[in-house]
Amino acid sequence: MDTYYHPHDLGKFADMGKGNPDLWEKFMAYYSAVFAEGALTAREKALIALAVAHAVQCPYCIDAYTQGCLEQGSNEQEMTEAVHVACAIRGGASLVHGVQMRNVAGKLSM
Repeated sequence: MDTYYHPHDLGKFADMGKGNPDLWEKFMAYYSAVFAEGALTAREKALIALAVAHAVQCPYCIDAYTQGCLEQGSNEQEMTEAVHVACAIRGGASLVHGVQMRNVAGKLSM
């Protein structure tokens, strides 16, 4: 089945540097610094990235960070729990915006 996203395109990510190598190098330096060991381990950062990938619904990131989590020693149970955390935050964020709806509806109903 043909889809908008093609898994092989993930391997073309570096091609984004062709239009502006200077910006690409800056992004990659920042990206590398973010994922370097620090207060959080590489494993913890990969789990966060996997959760965020699901929240922003990026299939390329989901593929990349699923692999990254496995390479960093996470198991499927941990990865699934991270995805559920993302789901809970995304769902909660949608619900809390309901307060805005209620505020507007209250004003308009006056």
